[in-house]
Amino acid sequence: MGGGDEDEPPSKRKKSSSGELVGLSNGSSHTESVFGSLGETMARPLQSQGDEDMVGSKGVIKRVEYVRIIAKALYSLGYKKSGALLEEESGIPLHSSLINLFMEQILEGNWDESVKTLHKFGMLDENIIKSASSLILEQKYFELLDTENVMEAVKTLRTYIAPLCIDNSRLRELSSCILTSPSNGLPNGIPSLISNRKKSRSKLLEDLQKLLPATLMIPERRLENLVEQALSLQRDACRFHNSSDQEMSLYVDHHCGKDQIPSHTLQILKDHEDEVWCLQFSHNGKYLASSSKDLSAIIWQVNGHSQVSLKHKLSGHQKSVSFVAWSPNDGQLLTCGVEGTVRCWDVETGECLHVYEKAGLGLLSCGWSPNGERVFCGVTDKSIIVWDLNGKEVDVLKGKRTLLISDLEVSSDGKLIISMCRENMILLYNMETKAEEFLEETHTIVSFSLSLDDKFLLVNLCNQEMHLWNLKGDVKVVAMYEGYKRTRLLIRSCLGGLEQGFIASGSEDSQVYIWQRDSMELIEVLPGHSGAVNCVSWNPSNPHMLASASDDRTIRIWGLNAQIKKQKGSNWHGNHYCNGSTKK
Repeated sequence: MGGGDEDEPPSKRKKSSSGELVGLSNGSSHTESVFGSLGETMARPLQSQGDEDMVGSKGVIKRVEYVRIIAKALYSLGYKKSGALLEEESGIPLHSSLINLFMEQILEGNWDESVKTLHKFGMLDENIIKSASSLILEQKYFELLDTENVMEAVKTLRTYIAPLCIDNSRLRELSSCILTSPSNGLPNGIPSLISNRKKSRSKLLEDLQKLLPATLMIPERRLENLVEQALSLQRDACRFHNSSDQEMSLYVDHHCGKDQIPSHTLQILKDHEDEVWCLQFSHNGKYLASSSKDLSAIIWQVNGHSQVSLKHKLSGHQKSVSFVAWSPNDGQLLTCGVEGTVRCWDVETGECLHVYEKAGLGLLSCGWSPNGERVFCGVTDKSIIVWDLNGKEVDVLKGKRTLLISDLEVSSDGKLIISMCRENMILLYNMETKAEEFLEETHTIVSFSLSLDDKFLLVNLCNQEMHLWNLKGDVKVVAMYEGYKRTRLLIRSCLGGLEQGFIASGSEDSQVYIWQRDSMELIEVLPGHSGAVNCVSWNPSNPHMLASASDDRTIRIWGLNAQIKKQKGSNWHGNHYCNGSTKK
């Protein structure tokens, strides 16, 4: 058919004594030699080279495989001459002459000959040969249709493709392409199956490569995949990994130190007048909300270098404010008061948009639907009420759905509502199927927190343990964390850091505790507060920023030691303090 693609590296070919082209070492459709005048000047492999079958200190890397993969990478990166030189100097060809011939036939559109060559590879499973032959012949079929050679296309379909035992639906699909060929015109509104199915010849080679054994045709980007695997293993083995993968280098083995964990006090916020019970960063990490026994909530703005400033102080609740919840777009904030009402606030203006309340009953907890158009509230009669933003009641989930002291979580897809239905049991309620699933704990549940990806549920228990439940697939406890202190207060914990690889928790001993999520190792204990730490929140967009709320009426912003240096020279006014590091 002629006219092969030109997006592959130029060919390297060896010529026999008669000057006949034997094959090419890569996927090029070019016919000229890559060497040109370099052919006479390139180094030839010495007799002593290539004697060692293995390379590397451990003796597990085969030299031939190593050189071929490097050559493949060079061609993929566009370093065509370098790849050809490597083949020549090492004496190790990227591909055999038979593979080179096969690739050349594909790129030049010699379909029948390429199928014959395919059968010469030997040791191939019959199913692989059939699948590869089908891909080749389908490409021939589409190109014939594309050039309006309908009769030859029909012959290819009936004589060569059909006997390969393709399923009937595929044959019908291929047959329908005849009706949509350029010579027959296209039905209104139906895109041409030919344009959708016809591939470039180099793309066909990639698909064939996936079918054939890697020893014959090395997979694309194989070297890159091996390097990425090595980096991933280093990252997974790093106890304190909390930095961007882009910061990893190939020059040295990766290792994060404790300096990547937010363990230094950057600021102490003192605008609350009583115990601070709850706090939560917004989804975009640009705001922090806190609630207090002083009947108020505060919206804080996160500025450059993790500096925090007061944006709005929200007043209106008649009793202490126990909980806060950000809307999905971070434009609104819910606050839950002990008096039994939930208020919705505009984040930009600080205005109270609506007060949710139920006559004769109290509201205990709150949460948002993923689209931000519904508000969920746990009620003292153990039901869950669903409101729209105007305060219209749109649904009631009756029964033992929630308890007097209860958290409420809604999954990011809106399908799952998570609440406490008994002192030691959590209810997973599917809004679509109405199915109920129960997570039974060994002790009374104090609080819980859902991971950003809905995969994990972190549960605080009254026996000073935290359990991490896996909610995907086999639902079970996959980790347990100990060390923090809790005897009488409601302590809230969270997942956080890079890919939520850490667990942080408040504690009644005035300290913040941090564990590595998977290893369950306690890696940091942060002193500084002078009262019980009730709640912690990790900034979802900044793995180096953590906040803690305490009975000492303060909020501490934790970061890296390097961030303290960036803050030096910044002028702060009002009731915002930076005390530097608490670490000795």
